Amino acid sequence: MEGNIFRWYFRRSSLPYWCILLFDSFIFLFSGIVVYYLYHGGASLAGNFWSVARVLLVYLAVSVVFYKVFHTYSGIIRFSSFVDLMRVGYANLSALIVSGVLHYAFLNISPNLLAHLYGRELVTTFVVSTLLMGAVRVLVKTVYDITTVDKRALKTLIYGAGDGGVALAKSVRTDRPRRFLLKGFIAHDKSFAHHQLMGQDVFPDDADLAAIIDREHIEAVLISPYRNEELRNNEALQDLLIEKHVKIFMVANATMWKDSDHTGTMQLNEVEVEDLLPRDEIKVDMDKVAEQLAGKNILITGSAGSIGSEMVRQIAACKPRALMLIDQAETPQHDIRLMLANDFPDIKAEVVVVSICNAERMEKIFAEFRPEYVFHAAAYKHVPMMEDNPSEAIGNNVVGTKIIADLSVKYGVKKFVMVSTDKAVNPTNVMGCSKRICEIYVQSLNEAQQQEADKESTQFVTTRFGNVLGSNGSVIPLFREQIKHGGPVTVTHPDIIRYFMLIPEACQLVLEAGTKGNGGEIFIFDMGKPVKIADLAQRMILLSGAENIEVQYTGLRAGEKLYEEMLATEEDTKPSFHDKIRIANTRRYEFDQVRRDIDELIDISRRFDDMATVKKMKEIVPEYKSNNSKYSVLD
Repeated sequence: MEGNIFRWYFRRSSLPYWCILLFDSFIFLFSGIVVYYLYHGGASLAGNFWSVARVLLVYLAVSVVFYKVFHTYSGIIRFSSFVDLMRVGYANLSALIVSGVLHYAFLNISPNLLAHLYGRELVTTFVVSTLLMGAVRVLVKTVYDITTVDKRALKTLIYGAGDGGVALAKSVRTDRPRRFLLKGFIAHDKSFAHHQLMGQDVFPDDADLAAIIDREHIEAVLISPYRNEELRNNEALQDLLIEKHVKIFMVANATMWKDSDHTGTMQLNEVEVEDLLPRDEIKVDMDKVAEQLAGKNILITGSAGSIGSEMVRQIAACKPRALMLIDQAETPQHDIRLMLANDFPDIKAEVVVVSICNAERMEKIFAEFRPEYVFHAAAYKHVPMMEDNPSEAIGNNVVGTKIIADLSVKYGVKKFVMVSTDKAVNPTNVMGCSKRICEIYVQSLNEAQQQEADKESTQFVTTRFGNVLGSNGSVIPLFREQIKHGGPVTVTHPDIIRYFMLIPEACQLVLEAGTKGNGGEIFIFDMGKPVKIADLAQRMILLSGAENIEVQYTGLRAGEKLYEEMLATEEDTKPSFHDKIRIANTRRYEFDQVRRDIDELIDISRRFDDMATVKKMKEIVPEYKSNNSKYSVLD
């Protein structure tokens, strides 16, 4: 019953400021009278009551002024912090000094009485009243904290005991309703270990964490914003927490928090498997990118896709003059239009539903819009689909790229940036080979232009990277859906591995490579450590808390590799302006021959003869060797 009364009281709005002011005033007067009584006894207090009261009231009147100056009654008592306690102390000390000056200078008070009061009693009154005001605030806050803990609050450890961990602890303690009940810290700095922090034990990072989890009944671990990378690269710790069914929470927008003044409540999200994949933090100077794109007309193909839509967001933030967004997917394009209207209402943007293979429509768009930058992300990308439809792979990927690239030259586009894939390296499938042919075309076109000294040429830049986390049709959403329906989770091969990168990070690298490239380069992104897909599936099952879901191996799909490569065997790389971006040294192709070969390939693809189409693709890209495919007979 008592707990219910406390909860009812604390759910109410805060007390009016005058209540706090009256309460502080009562504490001050009470402290002064008690102090005088203890020093001189009841008889002396009775004989000098009005003189004592007069001194105390003057002191109180001055105190009220300083309570106003330092806003001691403006805060909500149940949320009091160290800053609030310091304000009370500053106000009372200032009042002590000023009231003493006033008594000596202006008020007709017995010097003996004043000497006693100001020499001992008032100083003691200042100390006692300040301590009582602070104690009341601490008591109210403590009672509030104890009585408002949700019974469902998770017993929690914080991974990291430095500034980030302390800030995180303060944030969760002020969070309402209380989701976490702090039980300790895990410290990397040995000087913190075996001490207490904020009243809780600090455990060294090499302690027997499994035993601590069992002993303290730990249900959650919160990751300090400064320790995200360490957790991602510590698979042993991840496995332990997952096996113990301990929930893991990370700070949303940890990078933004670290770059801020570290104030405000941290938003905590329970981790998804994407958050645990090993990767290094990627830093891109987006201010420099914005300088290049600000005030420019920018055209983006594939604007409704996973990569394209994120590029729209990042480029819109750079304040271009206008955007031309092209994609043939109607509903996702509509979503992009709504997003721009909501998030970037000042950016002029035209959202067009059209295929890049519509040459007449593309010509009209280029002629009217006159883009200065083109970011080409449109492509068919699913390996099994393109393996069954090679003519469509050529018709969209190759023909579409050729149309956009040729129009970029015709209408004087400053820079053309193409998004390619690691599957273009030593391709084993139709999709990868079609993207390699696109790379060859734009690279040879760039070189052909540079040989024409009489005109300013378009710079063609290619960016090449692997899988992006959460993209449409990628493995993680597929696994999540299979787990949701009770399994099985299907993996093609127990040894298959893939590289992964966050969509925003991939797009930042595309923008930096695109704006800083000089033309003709193929930029390769450092994708970090590869991930074994079978391990990924098992981890997702454990994270979901589901039981009795099996992993089922279905065999490699047509054209699928066990692992992807970022460079062909005849290629090597050189460094670039960013430590996560390398420049491929690729063999050169003569443009006229490339154009003839691609024109012939397009003609063949329009007959819808799969074997003939793939045969010509293999002639253009000799390193294309089909894997687990009907086209292997052509090798």
